[in-house]
Parts: sequence; C-alpha cells; structure tokens
Amino acid sequence: MTDKDRTAHTEPAERAENTGRAEPSGPVEHTDTPGTGHQAATLPVRTVEVTGVARISPRMTRVTFGGPDLADLATAGPDQQVKLYFPRPGQRVPQLPATDGDVMSWYGAFLAIPEAERPWARSYTIRAHDRARGTIDIDFVLHDEEAPAAGDTGPATRWARTAAPGDVLGMFGPSAYFATPVPVGTADWMLLAGDETALPAIGTLIEALPEGARALAWIEVADAAEEQRFVTAGEVTVRWLHRGPAPSSPSDCTDSTDGPGHPGAPLLAAVRGAVFPGGSALAWLAGEASTVRALRRHLVEERGFDKRSVHFSGYWRHALTQDDAPTEADLAEARERSEGA
Repeated sequence: MTDKDRTAHTEPAERAENTGRAEPSGPVEHTDTPGTGHQAATLPVRTVEVTGVARISPRMTRVTFGGPDLADLATAGPDQQVKLYFPRPGQRVPQLPATDGDVMSWYGAFLAIPEAERPWARSYTIRAHDRARGTIDIDFVLHDEEAPAAGDTGPATRWARTAAPGDVLGMFGPSAYFATPVPVGTADWMLLAGDETALPAIGTLIEALPEGARALAWIEVADAAEEQRFVTAGEVTVRWLHRGPAPSSPSDCTDSTDGPGHPGAPLLAAVRGAVFPGGSALAWLAGEASTVRALRRHLVEERGFDKRSVHFSGYWRHALTQDDAPTEADLAEARERSEGA
C-alpha cells in the first residue's frame, strides 16, 4: 500500500431492528435484455472455468475463473456486470447457442432452448480482473437456505456452495449492452448504499476512487463477520449496518419497506437519518428492489438530488424469485433506468 492508498474508515455498526429474512431470489436480471439488434463481429459469449475458490466470510465465497476465453477480456471501470450461465442438472457444461449473428438473434436462440435444458442466467459483478494471469474474481453470497436475508437460494447459490476447480460456466460480457458507466470522482462527494448483494460492486467503486475523492457508504449485512476492508486512494467512511437474527416465523416479516422484519429497513433508516455534506453529490444504490426505490425517492424528493445523479438497480425482490414475472414497480424502474431519469 502506497502513501496514496488507505483503508476506508469504518464506523461501528448500528444494531438495528430485526429485519428478518426474505424469500428468494438472486440478483434480478436487469431488464435491459442483452441486445439491441446491432451487429457484432464477435459476441462476448465465453466459457469460463473455476481455478480457485476462497471463503472470504461466513456467507460469501470468492470464485476465481480462468480459461482461454478470458485472454482478451477488457473491462471498463468499476461496477462491471456480466451474465453467468449455470448448467442444468445432468449437464457439466451449460448449453449455449453458437455466437454467430447479432445479439438479438443469439438471445432468441437461447430462449428457444427447451426450458429443462436452458441454463439458468444470473447477473454478477466482476470483483477483480487480473489481466496478467487472465482471471476474474466473482463474489457469491451464500444465502441461508431456510431463511435467506438477501437474495436467492436458487441455482446460483447451490452452485457456489459446491464450486470447485474445473467447474465450467458460460458468461456473456463484459459488454456495452450492459454498461452503465459510473462517473466516479466527478462530484464533490459520492453516496453508496446497498446490502450484501451490492457489496462486490460497492467494493469496486470505493477502490476506484481517485486521491482526494470523498465517499460515504452505508452497507447492510447480517452481522460483523460479513464486514470487509477496502483499500482506496479516496477518503471513504463506511457505515456497517447489522440486520440481526432471523425472525422466528415468516409472519414476523412485514410488507412495509421500512417496517420491522423487512430486508433493507436498517439501510433505509440510516440513510434517511444521515447528515450529508454540502456540495454536488453522486449516488449509487443497489440491493433489494423496493428498498432501492424508497432510497431513490428519498434522495430525489426529500434531499434534492438530481435524478440524473442517482444510479440505482434492484438486484433482487423481497418474497419473489429471480424467475417470477416482473412487477409493475419493476417495469417502472426499468423505464426510468432506460430513460436515464
């Protein structure tokens, strides 16, 4: 670590009300479905192989991927999204269409695969890219199978629990079709807020801050064992929020976004009660979808943030799985994102 690098300052976690645990889902696939019909010489569809697995906390594992298809991988800054494709039972390698044609035709061919054979698709953030070694790291939250707090106990979590060197996944990206560049360091300060599903992306954003850039981060996790350290050239304060134990029964979870038992309630309460610095601000929000929407409304309607300065994404949905149909709120969020609101 050089004199320009420092560990982000962390404040003691606030023991918030019990938020309980949500039902399913993993990171919700962003509704900007890959493809706009543009012709591409080579689609960014790859096969990646597990080369290493490391448990970085009780509920998170880091999987390192390598393989010839990563030799020409180009990443374009922090918060770089890819799609991972997980094999169905009985498959060692996920079945994916040939990469000829444009993105829309490829995606159509993917959807034409019989459902029982079609790989499960989930969106993830590249946590680190080692160009010299030709590898990438992706972090997986290992949700409690009986009482998931944030995200999914579905195929991605099941795969990550037993991932081992030699396992193979499909990958789409990085790609301009997914890219939503975050202009790190362009405002007087940056606000970061999310739960553990957003932790990998938040880590990349903090570590990308230039010298002198200021950021305040609020991160909701299960307990102190899930906290992480970040090395950055910026001036960062991280506020860790602990959810506490799971409720004794599903009925202990409320439907209210900020009510007891709702995932994201500690995060929402902390941001609402925070004193912000002056000057121009850039916000980045991700995690449970209804919490993210409530945070965005608070920043825009009550704190005076310009809509264009708030980057937001609902990674998963309380009491819904990844494969459930989008709700009206999900569709409204997608429209706002696509319009750059």
